[in-house]
Amino acid sequence: MIMPYGRKPTEAEPGKGPPTVDFNRLWEEVLRPLIEDDLGCVPIRADQDLGALIIVEMIERLALSDLVIADVTTPNANVYYEVGVRHAARERGCVLISADWSQQKFDLGQIRQVRYPLPEGEITPETAAAARQALQAGIEDAMDGISPVFQALPGFPNPDPGRATSLQQYVDALSAFNRDVRAARMASGGNAAKVARAVWERYRGSLERMPAVALEVLYLLRDCRDWGGVVELVDSLPENLRRVPVFSEQYWLAKSKLGDDLDAAAALEELVRIHGESSERCGLIGGRYKKLYDRASSAGDRARYLKKAIDSYHRGMMLDLNAYYPSSNLPRLLRTRGRSGDEELARAAAAVTLLACRRARERDPGDEWVLPTLLGAAFDAGDVPEAEHQYQQMLEQGVAAFHLDTTLRDLERSVALLEEGAARAELAALLEQIRALLPATAPE
Repeated sequence: MIMPYGRKPTEAEPGKGPPTVDFNRLWEEVLRPLIEDDLGCVPIRADQDLGALIIVEMIERLALSDLVIADVTTPNANVYYEVGVRHAARERGCVLISADWSQQKFDLGQIRQVRYPLPEGEITPETAAAARQALQAGIEDAMDGISPVFQALPGFPNPDPGRATSLQQYVDALSAFNRDVRAARMASGGNAAKVARAVWERYRGSLERMPAVALEVLYLLRDCRDWGGVVELVDSLPENLRRVPVFSEQYWLAKSKLGDDLDAAAALEELVRIHGESSERCGLIGGRYKKLYDRASSAGDRARYLKKAIDSYHRGMMLDLNAYYPSSNLPRLLRTRGRSGDEELARAAAAVTLLACRRARERDPGDEWVLPTLLGAAFDAGDVPEAEHQYQQMLEQGVAAFHLDTTLRDLERSVALLEEGAARAELAALLEQIRALLPATAPE
């Protein structure tokens, strides 16, 4: 039995699952009796004795046990690693289980799971009986399922040698594509969109069998503000790729940029319902509500959409304080709302943004969003020298049109929120210089 031990946080959305689960009690009240009495097996839990702490013995148990059950209710690195070991070691006999409200961070959606009811984390007798009944039927039905590794590689661990040749051809093709992408990203101005389109046309026939190519072409079109191209590309993909969350996220971002904000917000909310929350998704949802707020005509709609934008960005920030995208949008929206306590929250979000940007720059100096984000933070603070410094950095390093396009409206909002004075006038003038960097029109 692979599972967490002790009491662990679930990261479940409030109202959709308990905040914590006592996994030791789950083991004693549900899983141990299920394995021993209902399935007729000898139950061995991964952390049951000191021997299990030794990786050699752990791998031995995973490889030789007739049945491995893994509880993936909460994101747990050890559990995921041990599942991977088992999938590579044995063709059959690995069953994933999870609470009915669980939404895993990793894309385990393609691997079958047995769901069980878990309305509270303390495991009452009623919950134990219901969970045990659901698990018994589901595990017995799933025990003979084939490992994804053995499914993907017939003959594993000695697959067809021809597959190695195919892999080498794939690597060679991907290397050539990467060279073309680097060349395309060196293009500037209005020519960038034409170059991106040319790359797409060149590799259009490879998108279905090379998902990495499809994603990189999508990013090329996005960074050139070719929103119609993004929609067209995703629409041309096979259904299994269109369902991949990253393609869905970028598709609805593009649809929003083309004016379909309400449907985009609804689609992204549904994506969260199916695949779970992430800081990025909450940030994208916040962005759609921010646009709806900007376009709303009635006071009621404006108040409602502003609240939804703030709530979504705040949720994204709290999911990952290292992700600066959601937190960077909060200060100006909170100050726009102007309720009691909003200024204090705005200052806290600004501090989170600066720390997250500093961390991001240290970990990945090539992060293209750090400079526009720091520029926005300087505008929010009315810090003219810092804004001019970030602007010069953007000129030296180059910033994609998509980043500028996304940043401009936020900079306008920041300037409008500043008090009349020299700082506001200077930042307004700097804003016009930044606007001039953007190509005059977006590609159709």
